[in-house]
Amino acid sequence: MREDELHRAAQAMRRSVRDLADLNERSRDIFREIVETYLATGEPVGSRNISRQLPVTLSPASVRNVMSDLEGLGLIYAPHTSAGRLPTELGLRLFVDGLLEVGGLSQAECEQIKAQISGSAEDLMVEDVLSEAGGLLSGLSRCAGVVVAEKQIQRLKHIQFVPLEPTRALAVLVGEDGTVENRVVALPEGLPASALNQASNYLNARIAGKTLAEARRPIQSELERHKAELDELSAKVVEAGLAVWSGDGGQKSLIVRGRSHLLDDLTALEEIERIRHLFDDLEAKKDFIQLLDLAERADGVRIFIGSENKLFSLSGSSLIVAPFQDGERKVVGVMGVIGPTRLNYARIIPMVDYTAKLVSHLLT
Repeated sequence: MREDELHRAAQAMRRSVRDLADLNERSRDIFREIVETYLATGEPVGSRNISRQLPVTLSPASVRNVMSDLEGLGLIYAPHTSAGRLPTELGLRLFVDGLLEVGGLSQAECEQIKAQISGSAEDLMVEDVLSEAGGLLSGLSRCAGVVVAEKQIQRLKHIQFVPLEPTRALAVLVGEDGTVENRVVALPEGLPASALNQASNYLNARIAGKTLAEARRPIQSELERHKAELDELSAKVVEAGLAVWSGDGGQKSLIVRGRSHLLDDLTALEEIERIRHLFDDLEAKKDFIQLLDLAERADGVRIFIGSENKLFSLSGSSLIVAPFQDGERKVVGVMGVIGPTRLNYARIIPMVDYTAKLVSHLLT
């Protein structure tokens, strides 16, 4: 799925750039008016209204000619028997990639986001902070806020290796809040029982009160310098345990806040059906997490529109997400907003970007 999704997104972007270069200034103005009206109202716009709103004088007949050309390019379409036009998903992609003017957040908005999330970070566990960030994005965007993060205990209390069979052990990690995670560790052959206890004691002396990210780097450095008071096999157990907890192929948690916002302003039966499909998509956590994993492979904000991704092919939704990092500058999750394709992209893109950077700062 991952490579196919990236390939489709790259194709859509290249086509957007190519189509944009083919449009003259008049066509761009009319196309922009159609898209901005749709984003603001959700309603199709006709040639007469466009001719009144353009900065230059243009007759409705001339506007209709341009609209016909835009429709031929697959950028707009006529819903049902309406005389007005709406942007297609390709048209929205072209607008977002080439015509959208994204500004920054106001100082007041930045302070509001910072105060709410930073205040939460002082009293709550990391997962609660991420949930707070998802709720904040939901409230500000009036859509659903989503967060996917590596499911790791943040402040550690104890670790224990429990033998399962000669070549496998269970690594039990206990957090300061009492939460527990278990993962299976591959063991080197010929490992004596004492090596598991030695590895557990070694780690417990170094991880208490720290996050895994804070503890991992100095432990790995010490092992590499051969200064650890461990025999060779015990050192391999420690390294195997660190590798398992580093998140390679590990579990991830999905947080969705503000689903009720998706039910606001529904005006037609087909919109209710779209939301039903979107809720089904959100329940398909595996596919949804795979989709968000794509955002970890690029810097900054990523935007997925409608059927560019198979997960949204029925619900016709858009997803705006950005990655966030831990103390080792490793991407450990993504957060953002999901809603109808009629999103306020210019407002939500900087909002998601700023919130993800702020969460990264708090985690570091």
